[in-house]
Amino acid sequence: MKNDVKILITGADGQLGQAFTQELEEKGINHLSLKKDKLDVTDFKEVDKTVKEYKPDFLINCAAYNDVDRAEEDWETAFLVNGVAVKNLALITKENNCVLVHYSTDYVFDGEKGSPYTIADIPCPISKYGESKLLGEKFIQNFSKDYYLIRLSSVFGNNPEASFPLKVLSWSKKKEEIKVVEDQVFSPSFTEDIVKATLDLIDTKQYGLYHMTNSGFCSRYEWAKFILEKSEWQGKILPCKSEDFNLKTRRPEFSVLDNFPLKKIINNQLPTWQEATERFLKKI
Repeated sequence: MKNDVKILITGADGQLGQAFTQELEEKGINHLSLKKDKLDVTDFKEVDKTVKEYKPDFLINCAAYNDVDRAEEDWETAFLVNGVAVKNLALITKENNCVLVHYSTDYVFDGEKGSPYTIADIPCPISKYGESKLLGEKFIQNFSKDYYLIRLSSVFGNNPEASFPLKVLSWSKKKEEIKVVEDQVFSPSFTEDIVKATLDLIDTKQYGLYHMTNSGFCSRYEWAKFILEKSEWQGKILPCKSEDFNLKTRRPEFSVLDNFPLKKIINNQLPTWQEATERFLKKI
């Protein structure tokens, strides 16, 4: 990527936004990273003014409402941030000849297929969160000109409240026995790998819908077990069912994403979830 490219990052205080900011700074790429308190993506006029003033070549939207359980009751906010705000971005970037990069989720699927989901599969969300993210997808496909719509799964980075590895490590410091669900299977997505793959992808100018996760898949229990083994925790980890936690919201049981045709287009396959997790643990 050329250094004279200008990139606007929204939601820069999130774990993905932070990872983008760090990578762009290291590469010396011209960018403007705005946190939620500096740019509210739900405010059309504010976003329009920012884009017109900065004139970015790419707008990478890392702003999102990710509280799956809370979204069931607070669905209007979820739909506003994950849906209506994305429509704003689609309209504004189109008008200003700016490429939009937006992230969706594996939760747009119901998890009942039993095999990895491809970009050809028809979404069928089973939660308000999934519905809100699907709404954003539809707005992009209907109102954007040049865009990259990228579905991720179980994103992890440097956010103790959202990053599963950090949550597991926090539990291990307080408990001698940990229970983790084994009936939720997916492909984790490390922010560092997502950022690099995204930058490779937007260089290709091959716009459209993509799946982007680390290679392979695991259950939440298998992932937690791997993390705890690497941290040499001496406690006991037990597998359990989602129903044992009395969660407000159903999660897809098997929401693994198939990255086809990403590998061919960027000429690179993302590392395995094991390698990515180990690299993350060493960093922290």
